[in-house]
Amino acid sequence: MSEETGTPDTRAGSTGGSSRGGPRPEPLRFFGTSWVNRDNGYPARRVGVAVGSLAATAASCLVLRFAYEGIRIADTGAFVTVLIIAMFGISTALAFRNTWEGFGKRHDPQRQASLRGLLAIGFVGSLAAYFLRSLTEAPGERLHREEYEKAREAHERRSTRRTGNPGKKRRR
Repeated sequence: MSEETGTPDTRAGSTGGSSRGGPRPEPLRFFGTSWVNRDNGYPARRVGVAVGSLAATAASCLVLRFAYEGIRIADTGAFVTVLIIAMFGISTALAFRNTWEGFGKRHDPQRQASLRGLLAIGFVGSLAAYFLRSLTEAPGERLHREEYEKAREAHERRSTRRTGNPGKKRRR
């Protein structure tokens, strides 16, 4: 990614190894660039990501359950218990929505920085969104594929050569 603009870095040679020019696909977490042609173990990686994110979601819910039991044992009162449950519920819903939207468009880094604490509290929602998206595609694949295709088309338009001498064109 280009640090100045927040857009994918599609310069020739930006992510490595090929000798031909043109844009390079941006690697995805856990998938690298296997999402482009859906090769190099892509289906197995998707299954692994789905199982892993589901297991992490279940473990996170178990941790939250222990936290709830601790609050209940501490006998802090119904008001505090309701506040904490509401906080985790709302934070989880917001984190789910934010993560889900992030699979379709790039987030504003300043907004993300301001939401960091809220998203950390609602981590179960982010894990659930990751699991659900991994059932249909690599999380973020659609966004990266659209950006990569646009970059490839732009590169093709820029690199297409004219044929013939434009000065010898017939005038009508």
